Amino acid sequence: MAVPDDRVANKSLIERRSIDYIPDGERHGRLFSQFTLWLGANLQITAIVTGALAVVLGGDVFWSLVGLLFGQLLGGGVMALHAAQGPKLCLPQMISSRVQFGVYGAVIPLVLVCLMYIGFSASGSVLAGQAVAQLIHVQDWQGILIFAALIVVATIFGYRVIHVIGRVASVIGIIAFVYLFGALLAGNDIGALLGNKHFSLASFLLAISLSASWQIAFGPYVADYSRYLPRSTSAVKTFWAVGLGSIIGAQASMVFGVFAAALAGKSFAHHEVSFIVSLGGTGVVAALLYFSVAFGKVTITTLNAYGSFMSIATIVSGFRGNRHISSGLRLTYIFAMVGIATLLALAGKDSFLKDFSAFILFLLAFFTPWSAINLVDFYCVTKERYDIPALSDPNGRYGRWNWVGIGVYVFGVLIQMPFISTQFYTGPLVLPLGDTDISWIIGLVVPAAVYYLIAKKWHSAIPDRLILPEATQAAQTPKTGSRTQPAMN
Repeated sequence: MAVPDDRVANKSLIERRSIDYIPDGERHGRLFSQFTLWLGANLQITAIVTGALAVVLGGDVFWSLVGLLFGQLLGGGVMALHAAQGPKLCLPQMISSRVQFGVYGAVIPLVLVCLMYIGFSASGSVLAGQAVAQLIHVQDWQGILIFAALIVVATIFGYRVIHVIGRVASVIGIIAFVYLFGALLAGNDIGALLGNKHFSLASFLLAISLSASWQIAFGPYVADYSRYLPRSTSAVKTFWAVGLGSIIGAQASMVFGVFAAALAGKSFAHHEVSFIVSLGGTGVVAALLYFSVAFGKVTITTLNAYGSFMSIATIVSGFRGNRHISSGLRLTYIFAMVGIATLLALAGKDSFLKDFSAFILFLLAFFTPWSAINLVDFYCVTKERYDIPALSDPNGRYGRWNWVGIGVYVFGVLIQMPFISTQFYTGPLVLPLGDTDISWIIGLVVPAAVYYLIAKKWHSAIPDRLILPEATQAAQTPKTGSRTQPAMN
């Protein structure tokens, strides 16, 4: 007897689905895998460097640690709310933006998300390339290319393999961090570093911004990795599994980065990987630490590559009117996105720290308004009642362009401009506020309030319940000759 298609897909190591809806027969996974995936994704070198920036850019150790934790909690809460959408909608994160922006209008945040993926992949490849180069004794550029090849392979396999990598990375990361923290605490006077306090509001808010932006930047793709969970999975438990994994992993990494930068001083820049590994030892121990650094980057860089492929596919599918992506097109997207990120990594490997700090802070201006609009719409306006088939129909309920969502989004970006302080641009109100960047707070709160007030009056028709694709009900209902109606939940 032939094996049902959904059972084959459920057991296949290579993912068959891309951006299409995940039927109930193919739903699988446990909440613990969500925790380990995001723990492993954050126990890695780029998170260490992000934490180090709080000190490199002028903060003291004590208040940098406090600010980073505060930002983790704020940004992690936003990120975990996006994760809870996955089991409910069974779709990649950014497709849900079509409700707020229209089927064509969703391209606006999607293009920006692709830029984010490329930037994070490029920056991560620089650090991973350093580790690979040290491990096998080659040039940094060769290490970057080898690492890129590994990412392509992992991304082709997709969802199931990504979660396996996450579990392994979390174990390796915990072992490596415990060892490095032990070496750090044993060889240095950490108490003296903590005791040297000189509070600066600008530096404190910078630390909050660094960690909050780190977490919020996961928002556009966190539901991609929870969408296979069974529909019965608790949204609250999903929130905590993802949120705790991400917050614990990121804060541990950033705490280590703060101490490492405070001890290293100017020698930290351009030698991030080698300095951190040197804290733990030489010889075989150093080789193992280089391996842990490289493997730690595999998880998050694969997430970025996988997410970039999904975003490109979502852009194309919006204009094609369907969500099916062929295997050949999938490979093309993956090679293209990883290739662009690798070229940027090769071009910018000698000025990584400076460029990355500007990049991660500038991201906030574009993703806090999107997060605010998406979450307010899902939880407060539509109250989880989406018409999923209409997400692929430009002539359907959500239309081609939703000017309410687009207008609020543009307003949310623009209203931050006077408060932004980056290498790219500094707003006129930064100096009067004591050289403090509060743009991300403005960009999160104001668009949320404005969108809620406007959408409550001018939102497109909201269904009474969550409408699922016709295929779901057709697979569950005996054939009677009657016409199948959209399933509802």
